[in-house]
Amino acid sequence: MNIAFFLTPKNEVVYEKPSSTMRQALERMEYHRYAAVPLVNEKGNYVGTLTEGDLLWKLKNTPDLSFKDTNKILIEDIPRHICNTPVTINSDIESLISLAKDQNFVPVVDDNNIFIGIIKRRDIITYCFNLLYDNNETKGFKLIAT
Repeated sequence: MNIAFFLTPKNEVVYEKPSSTMRQALERMEYHRYAAVPLVNEKGNYVGTLTEGDLLWKLKNTPDLSFKDTNKILIEDIPRHICNTPVTINSDIESLISLAKDQNFVPVVDDNNIFIGIIKRRDIITYCFNLLYDNNETKGFKLIAT
């Protein structure tokens, strides 16, 4: 199966630039209710993932930092603790499933590491569930929620 089937294209993805401020990231993540967003540099390359945890650790480990001052801190200066491993559009479904176990989303890049979108774990789980459900239904089994 071609993983492009699962792709949420870049123009539909909320992401940040490393040159954005901490405050911009906080406000965008709050508005969209996201716990993590991909980071894409000025050249369009995927360069990492920013999480709520990264922002909280920065607040905790920066003495005297208030919310008002977060507009002075660039995302590129915030240590990140997670880097979602990207895949290329030519990757297989097994690679996606393996990565999605530990990532809320899987970044997708082209052969030049240009960010082209994400694949959400929810979409992968839905696909796998439907395969399982359809296969079991045709064999006379029913999935029962507990």
